[in-house]
Amino acid sequence: MLIETMSHHGVDSFPALLAATIQGSTETTFYVLAVYFGSVGITRARHAVGCALLSDLAGVLAAIAICYWFFG
Repeated sequence: MLIETMSHHGVDSFPALLAATIQGSTETTFYVLAVYFGSVGITRARHAVGCALLSDLAGVLAAIAICYWFFG
């Protein structure tokens, strides 16, 4: 979606900067849950998934606010 946004609107447009900021703030959630939890043998990650998704929501909201503040 990031590449499509950048190719459609241009790399220096506000939607592209916002999409890049959101992706940078939330891209590691499922990587951490799959790789790190799997490597140490954690099988019940119910509360970690909820906290990770809540932090993703906070990251998206913060990215939107910061992009409007800087690039607005």
